[in-house]
Amino acid sequence: MTRTSRNRTSRWRSRAAAAVAALGLLGLTLTAAPQAAAASPVAPMDATQMRLTASGFTERWAAIADLEASGKVTGFPGRTALSPLFDPGVTGGVTGVSGLCHTSNLNTAYSIGGFCWNKEDDVSSTWTPQGFTGSHDAQPAGTWGGKYLYIASWHNADDTQARITVVDNSSPNVAPVYHRILLVDPHGSGDTANFRAVGDRNSPALPRPGGHADGVSWYGNKLFVATGHQIQVYDLRHLWKTTRSATQVGVVGGTAYSGDHDWALPMIGMYFNAAYGAPCTDTAPCLTSLSLDRTGTDGLITSEVGATGGRPLVRWPLNATDALLDTDGADNHTGAVTASAAYRVPVWKVQGAATDGTYYYFSGICPEYAAAPNSDDPYCIHRAKPGEAPHVLTKAPPLTQNLSWSPAVHRLWGINERANHSGPGKRVVFTLNPPYS
Repeated sequence: MTRTSRNRTSRWRSRAAAAVAALGLLGLTLTAAPQAAAASPVAPMDATQMRLTASGFTERWAAIADLEASGKVTGFPGRTALSPLFDPGVTGGVTGVSGLCHTSNLNTAYSIGGFCWNKEDDVSSTWTPQGFTGSHDAQPAGTWGGKYLYIASWHNADDTQARITVVDNSSPNVAPVYHRILLVDPHGSGDTANFRAVGDRNSPALPRPGGHADGVSWYGNKLFVATGHQIQVYDLRHLWKTTRSATQVGVVGGTAYSGDHDWALPMIGMYFNAAYGAPCTDTAPCLTSLSLDRTGTDGLITSEVGATGGRPLVRWPLNATDALLDTDGADNHTGAVTASAAYRVPVWKVQGAATDGTYYYFSGICPEYAAAPNSDDPYCIHRAKPGEAPHVLTKAPPLTQNLSWSPAVHRLWGINERANHSGPGKRVVFTLNPPYS
């Protein structure tokens, strides 16, 4: 297999097995990359004092069961999670744009590709994309129900609502189709069971769920959403079909509404390390980006934004049996989970972090823009092994956010939030094939 054929974007998936087999045979000659803004290494931290406490699972499961039993919400018991979105005749889907429709700044030597949102989402000042994950996280084989699906998390302008978009991008050269799903928080029981938008400041739950949906990661039937000091958990088997409303969220007069959305997904619980909005510390770091690491024991990777670097990257262990974080409780929806590893990251303003098992990848400010960053400046993807100083792998779209690693095809995915509200937009979802060394 030649280097040229290996790097053709149209063959990402059909060449996956061959790419893995060629690991020991393929060599790439690289130009030396510029060093990151800080020459400090990705240094180990004490992870033993970093903990997350499970909260609210039992109450939310009860509310979900009562709502579904009442018929007030339309669920799909027995169906493969998310499959109802793509049934024949389902309406409300949105068509995006195939390929990188805006300047990406990515190094074209790395077999770049991706897709874009429709015009409304591309330039929206109401909704902002943050996190990114895909079926490559959900299952090691990389597909879900035979499709290549991707999920992005979004928050609204005042963090009072959060949503996800589920994207079918099974054919990279065909325009992707996606659905918008409101994230909701169930509460109450029996006839009083109901739900609110995640981020609703009148939520009865304590700790109150934050609506600034940052990182997102898909693991089996579970979806994890990071927001500040919380990792919220959703079960994709409880997708609800609801009625649109300009203003209403919840069951009103026997009808379930999810704002300007056709679908809702209820939270089943959360893990938290401090009150919503509390300061970020070394022992209770803020949980902004989120990615999945399947090397060794499965884990979630979180990172925290720091204006001049030095903030923690943390690995939290997962339990493959129930697809929840691995706690010290009698089950994984009670007790606390202790971090299994942590590192101090010198990259400035880290917005995303992911690992391929050898290298960590960070989205953050490029060294040459660090002194006076501008929202239209390219971001950079930095790369480093633990104990080494990060180096720039490539420039990336402005305000690049979360990163996600696809192990089956050795590709890094990313998403950016930068919008040009007067158009044309600047938001893209991108992927690249980084070198092995």
